Amino acid sequence: MIVGMGMDLCEIDRIEAMVERWGTRFTRKLFTEGERAYAASKVKSGQHYAARFAVKEATLKALCVPKGLSWKEMEVVGGGSLPPRLKLHGRAAEAAKKQGIERMHVTISHAAGLAVAVVIAERE
Repeated sequence: MIVGMGMDLCEIDRIEAMVERWGTRFTRKLFTEGERAYAASKVKSGQHYAARFAVKEATLKALCVPKGLSWKEMEVVGGGSLPPRLKLHGRAAEAAKKQGIERMHVTISHAAGLAVAVVIAERE
């Protein structure tokens, strides 16, 4: 049964500008080490950061925006030749457990200067 769904659309240029302006201060605050390594390995790292940011925003919506979450408690793994998956840590994982959420589904895309993500929260 679907118990939550979130979608987010993110302008790639906006995230690229933040990365350019704030550098690692920005990326370390919002993205896990794995997410930063994945984006850094790509020619167009900005679109990958934007896509992961969109997933985090969509996750907040799917979880009904629990208070006190850290951006890094929502992590996108996979991508490229592997389908993206969402891993929750800390308070994000606790919020999902409280709601009986057993699975989180995620899809990401980017084109025409935009990144989009949809997250679906499911329980039995």
